[in-house]
Amino acid sequence: MKIKTFEIEGPKLIVPKRFEDSRGWLSETWNYKRDTKNGILDSFVQDNMSYSRKAGTIRGLHFQRAPSAQAKLVMALKGCILDIAVDIRLGSRTFGQYIKVELNAEDGAQFYIPEGFAHGFCTQSDDVIVTYKTSKFYSPEHEGGIHWNDPDLQIPWNIDTPILSEKDEKLPFLKDIKCE
Repeated sequence: MKIKTFEIEGPKLIVPKRFEDSRGWLSETWNYKRDTKNGILDSFVQDNMSYSRKAGTIRGLHFQRAPSAQAKLVMALKGCILDIAVDIRLGSRTFGQYIKVELNAEDGAQFYIPEGFAHGFCTQSDDVIVTYKTSKFYSPEHEGGIHWNDPDLQIPWNIDTPILSEKDEKLPFLKDIKCE
Protein backbone atom coordinates (compact mmCIF):
# COMPACT_ATOMS: atom_id res chain seq x y z
CA MET A 1 0.00 0.00 0.00
CA LYS A 2 1.19 3.51 -0.84
CA ILE A 3 0.05 6.58 1.10
CA LYS A 4 0.47 10.19 0.03
CA THR A 5 -0.06 13.03 2.49
CA PHE A 6 -0.63 16.67 1.59
CA GLU A 7 0.36 20.11 2.82
CA ILE A 8 -3.18 20.40 4.19
CA GLU A 9 -3.10 18.18 7.27
CA GLY A 10 -5.48 15.21 7.47
CA PRO A 11 -6.45 13.98 3.98
CA LYS A 12 -4.53 11.07 2.47
CA LEU A 13 -4.38 9.43 -0.96
CA ILE A 14 -4.21 5.67 -0.50
CA VAL A 15 -3.31 3.15 -3.19
CA PRO A 16 -4.00 -0.36 -1.86
CA LYS A 17 -1.80 -3.20 -3.05
CA ARG A 18 -3.28 -5.42 -5.75
CA PHE A 19 -2.59 -9.14 -5.95
CA GLU A 20 -2.76 -10.11 -9.63
CA ASP A 21 -2.93 -13.41 -11.45
CA SER A 22 -4.35 -14.69 -14.73
CA ARG A 23 -7.93 -14.12 -13.51
CA GLY A 24 -7.46 -10.47 -12.63
CA TRP A 25 -6.69 -8.97 -9.21
CA LEU A 26 -7.76 -8.77 -5.58
CA SER A 27 -7.29 -5.78 -3.29
CA GLU A 28 -8.07 -5.07 0.35
CA THR A 29 -9.84 -1.71 0.18
CA TRP A 30 -10.28 -1.40 3.96
CA ASN A 31 -8.42 -3.13 6.75
CA TYR A 32 -8.92 -1.77 10.26
CA LYS A 33 -5.53 -2.92 11.61
CA ARG A 34 -3.54 -1.69 8.61
CA ASP A 35 -5.38 1.59 8.18
CA THR A 36 -5.36 2.61 11.85
CA LYS A 37 -1.58 2.11 11.83
CA ASN A 38 -1.55 4.66 9.00
CA GLY A 39 -3.54 7.25 10.93
CA ILE A 40 -7.08 6.54 9.78
CA LEU A 41 -8.78 6.12 13.13
CA ASP A 42 -12.41 6.47 12.06
CA SER A 43 -15.01 3.76 12.52
CA PHE A 44 -17.01 3.76 9.31
CA VAL A 45 -20.76 3.24 9.73
CA GLN A 46 -22.29 3.81 6.29
CA ASP A 47 -21.39 3.06 2.66
CA ASN A 48 -22.78 5.20 -0.18
CA MET A 49 -22.64 4.73 -3.94
CA SER A 50 -23.42 7.14 -6.77
CA TYR A 51 -23.81 6.67 -10.50
CA SER A 52 -23.31 9.56 -12.93
CA ARG A 53 -24.31 9.12 -16.56
CA LYS A 54 -22.30 11.91 -18.17
CA ALA A 55 -18.82 13.38 -17.94
CA GLY A 56 -18.94 16.84 -16.39
CA THR A 57 -21.33 15.92 -13.59
CA ILE A 58 -20.46 17.74 -10.38
CA ARG A 59 -21.65 16.44 -7.01
CA GLY A 60 -20.87 18.78 -4.13
CA LEU A 61 -19.29 20.48 -2.40
CA HIS A 62 -21.06 18.85 0.59
CA PHE A 63 -20.36 18.48 4.31
CA GLN A 64 -22.09 17.58 7.57
CA ARG A 65 -21.94 19.87 10.62
CA ALA A 66 -21.16 18.62 14.12
CA PRO A 67 -22.29 16.46 15.78
CA SER A 68 -22.76 14.62 12.47
CA ALA A 69 -19.52 15.70 10.77
CA GLN A 70 -18.25 12.86 8.58
CA ALA A 71 -14.90 11.49 7.58
CA LYS A 72 -15.04 9.83 4.15
CA LEU A 73 -13.08 7.20 2.25
CA VAL A 74 -13.84 7.72 -1.47
CA MET A 75 -13.11 5.40 -4.41
CA ALA A 76 -14.11 5.30 -8.10
CA LEU A 77 -15.37 1.83 -9.01
CA LYS A 78 -15.96 2.68 -12.67
CA GLY A 79 -14.60 5.60 -14.66
CA CYS A 80 -12.65 8.60 -13.41
CA ILE A 81 -13.35 11.60 -11.17
CA LEU A 82 -11.63 14.79 -10.12
CA ASP A 83 -12.12 14.68 -6.34
CA ILE A 84 -11.96 17.82 -4.18
CA ALA A 85 -11.69 18.34 -0.41
CA VAL A 86 -11.96 21.90 0.99
CA ASP A 87 -10.70 22.66 4.50
CA ILE A 88 -13.58 24.27 6.44
CA ARG A 89 -12.08 23.81 9.92
CA LEU A 90 -12.31 27.13 11.74
CA GLY A 91 -8.91 28.14 13.05
CA SER A 92 -7.05 25.91 10.60
CA ARG A 93 -4.04 27.57 8.98
CA THR A 94 -5.29 26.07 5.68
CA PHE A 95 -8.95 27.15 6.03
CA GLY A 96 -10.50 27.63 2.58
CA GLN A 97 -7.72 25.75 0.79
CA TYR A 98 -8.42 22.60 -1.18
CA ILE A 99 -6.85 19.35 -2.28
CA LYS A 100 -7.54 18.01 -5.77
CA VAL A 101 -6.88 14.37 -6.72
CA GLU A 102 -7.86 12.14 -9.60
CA LEU A 103 -9.49 8.83 -8.68
CA ASN A 104 -10.06 6.13 -11.27
CA ALA A 105 -11.08 2.51 -11.39
CA GLU A 106 -7.83 1.54 -13.10
CA ASP A 107 -5.50 2.06 -10.13
CA GLY A 108 -8.05 1.78 -7.30
CA ALA A 109 -6.71 4.79 -5.38
CA GLN A 110 -8.80 6.01 -2.46
CA PHE A 111 -9.11 9.49 -0.99
CA TYR A 112 -9.42 9.71 2.79
CA ILE A 113 -11.07 12.96 3.89
CA PRO A 114 -11.33 13.62 7.65
CA GLU A 115 -14.09 15.56 9.41
CA GLY A 116 -13.98 19.29 8.80
CA PHE A 117 -13.80 19.20 5.01
CA ALA A 118 -16.35 19.88 2.29
CA HIS A 119 -16.23 17.23 -0.42
CA GLY A 120 -17.21 17.14 -4.06
CA PHE A 121 -16.24 15.59 -7.35
CA CYS A 122 -16.55 16.06 -11.10
CA THR A 123 -16.84 13.07 -13.41
CA GLN A 124 -14.15 12.93 -16.08
CA SER A 125 -15.82 10.16 -18.09
CA ASP A 126 -19.32 8.83 -18.78
CA ASP A 127 -20.90 6.07 -16.67
CA VAL A 128 -19.03 6.72 -13.43
CA ILE A 129 -19.65 4.78 -10.23
CA VAL A 130 -18.25 6.17 -6.98
CA THR A 131 -18.44 4.59 -3.54
CA TYR A 132 -17.51 6.04 -0.19
CA LYS A 133 -17.58 5.12 3.45
CA THR A 134 -18.67 7.63 6.09
CA SER A 135 -17.82 7.77 9.79
CA LYS A 136 -21.26 9.11 10.79
CA PHE A 137 -24.75 8.51 9.48
CA TYR A 138 -26.25 11.06 7.09
CA SER A 139 -28.24 13.70 8.99
CA PRO A 140 -30.38 16.07 6.87
CA GLU A 141 -30.56 18.68 9.63
CA HIS A 142 -26.74 18.88 9.76
CA GLU A 143 -26.01 18.96 6.04
CA GLY A 144 -24.34 21.90 4.38
CA GLY A 145 -22.64 22.80 1.16
CA ILE A 146 -20.53 25.29 -0.75
CA HIS A 147 -21.17 26.43 -4.31
CA TRP A 148 -18.98 24.49 -6.73
CA ASN A 149 -17.77 27.67 -8.44
CA ASP A 150 -17.04 29.80 -5.37
CA PRO A 151 -14.79 32.62 -6.67
CA ASP A 152 -12.82 32.71 -3.40
CA LEU A 153 -11.85 29.04 -3.73
CA GLN A 154 -10.87 29.18 -7.43
CA ILE A 155 -11.09 25.40 -7.88
CA PRO A 156 -9.97 24.44 -11.42
CA TRP A 157 -12.75 21.98 -12.30
CA ASN A 158 -11.66 22.09 -15.97
CA ILE A 159 -15.24 22.18 -17.21
CA ASP A 160 -17.26 24.86 -18.97
CA THR A 161 -20.83 23.64 -18.51
CA PRO A 162 -21.26 21.35 -15.50
CA ILE A 163 -24.21 19.07 -14.91
CA LEU A 164 -25.56 19.94 -11.46
CA SER A 165 -28.54 19.11 -9.27
CA GLU A 166 -30.96 21.96 -8.52
CA LYS A 167 -29.89 21.72 -4.88
CA ASP A 168 -26.15 22.07 -5.71
CA GLU A 169 -26.83 25.05 -8.04
CA LYS A 170 -28.25 26.96 -5.05
CA LEU A 171 -25.47 26.27 -2.53
CA PRO A 172 -23.94 29.36 -0.85
CA PHE A 173 -20.36 30.57 -1.04
CA LEU A 174 -17.92 29.66 1.74
CA LYS A 175 -17.97 33.22 3.14
CA ASP A 176 -21.75 32.92 3.63
CA ILE A 177 -21.88 29.68 5.62
CA LYS A 178 -21.36 28.76 9.25
CA CYS A 179 -18.36 26.43 9.41
CA GLU A 180 -17.42 24.03 12.18
